[in-house]
This record gives sequence, structure tokens and C-alpha cells, in this order.
Amino acid sequence: MEFVAIDVETANADMASICQIGLAKYKDGILVEEWSSLVDPEDYFDFINVDIHGISEDDVVGAPKFPDVFQKLSDFLTDGICVSHTHFDRVSVGRAINKYSLSSVNTVWLDSARVARRAWEECAWSGYGLSNVCKMIGYEFKHHDALEDAKASGQVLIAAIDKTGLNLDAWFKRVSQPIDPASSSSGAAIKRDGNPEGELYGEVMVFTGALEIPRKEAADLAASIGCTVASGVTKKTTLLVVGDQDVTKLSGKSKSLKHLKAEELVATGHTIRIIKESDFKELVAQAYEIA
Repeated sequence: MEFVAIDVETANADMASICQIGLAKYKDGILVEEWSSLVDPEDYFDFINVDIHGISEDDVVGAPKFPDVFQKLSDFLTDGICVSHTHFDRVSVGRAINKYSLSSVNTVWLDSARVARRAWEECAWSGYGLSNVCKMIGYEFKHHDALEDAKASGQVLIAAIDKTGLNLDAWFKRVSQPIDPASSSSGAAIKRDGNPEGELYGEVMVFTGALEIPRKEAADLAASIGCTVASGVTKKTTLLVVGDQDVTKLSGKSKSLKHLKAEELVATGHTIRIIKESDFKELVAQAYEIA
């Protein structure tokens, strides 16, 4: 597991006015390299921004300009994963690159704020700023120093990985999904009648958890192979499809309410098969092969 965390500070409301950059490289959860530099933004300093980060026009006298540090930035980021807390830093870097007509950097971005909102329920809808999340995970740092903020962003991702058991690849999928996967679709939107000619006609299927494919698409696939798709688990349910991530851990919960309801019904004698999304996909593939 290797990634670089980044943070920038700006001189004014123009997001291209970068006046400090901080980079922190992590490998297998350990900080292995760090770099920071003041940057002359060739722009004015707004007192509001100075109040936030404490960097003034006098501080950047003689500091390199963005094109002067661009090679260092590229060395850290090219062909790797770059983590920032919210998309502010990503946009700032992009604006600065455009400002100086530099070549774009080939890197994959991951927002640690989006990660935090899915890893901890208490900051899902508010309080997911870097300072608050770090306080929650017990990481102390000097806020609004670019290097300190970059390292803090990296620590948020590492803590989320440790908490949920999801690796980097899984987190890229998870951040593209709703914060609460169970509420991603209304019940009516995923109800379907099964194709009478389908291989699994007569089965009543329900979906729960963080699916890799959209619920509507999953429901269409299930109906095409004969399954009636229902919005909730009842005594008529015969198949419950659970997101692969939910089989281990997801947002601190091991099982959804639908999953727990299905287990309760099984305990009272009802036959409900609980399968992973990847197994559901294989069922669909096999059914089409037979057809």
C-alpha cells in the first residue's frame, strides 16, 4: 500500500495562488518521505488567508515559484495515488498548472474526507473537517501548515483502512458509493417482476449494502434471470444479495438491518440463501450461458 498525501495553502481566493505545498509519502502505513516548500504565488496576499495559515508576502520573498517546484511535485505524484482532504488541493494544483501552462500530472486522486464520511458514522453528515476527524482518531498536528495537513490526511486514510478492513482498491470503490448504501435507492425503484422464462424464476431476491453496480442495474439483471426483486426482507424472500464489502466490515457495521432480518427468519425456519454480490454476478453469468 503506497500513496502520497498533499496539502496546499493559498494567498487569496484564487485557488491558483499557492503559497505553500506539503507532500507526505506513505508505504504500508509508514511515513517514508516528506517535503514542503513555501511558494511565491506571484499574487497578492489577502488578510483572511494570512489569518488562517500565517504566511505573508514577506515570508515568500525569495521562495521558488510554482514552476520551480513542479518537478518535485511531479516526482512525488506521477503514476501514483494522491490523497487530499476534500478536493480543494486537487483543484488548486490543477489551477496552478493551467496558470503556468505546465503539463498535467498523471496521478489518481482519493479524497480522505469522503473516506472519513464513510468510515465513521459520527462524521458522515457533519464534522468531517480535517481537524475534527484527526481529533476523533487521536492524531495531533499543527493545522494549516501544508506539510502537517498533508501528513494528517494520510493518517485519516490509514485509520479508515485499519477500522474498516478495506484496502485502497476497495476504498476507491466505496467513495463512489452513497454514504449510506441502504438508502441509495427507494424501494419502488428496485422492485421488479421476474422473467417467467428465466433460470431462477420463482426466487424472490432482495439487495442490501454497498453494491459495486447500481441497484437498478442489479435489479434488472436479477429480473432478467427470473427473480422477483423486492425492496425489503419478508417471509417470501428466498435470496439476499449482500455487497462484498459488507461481508467483512462496512462503516463500522458488520451487517445491515436487512441482513439481520434475514438471519432472524432463517432462525425461525424460513429458507433464505444469503450470497455476496460477486456470487450473484456469477449466477447471472451462468444463467446466460445456459440460455
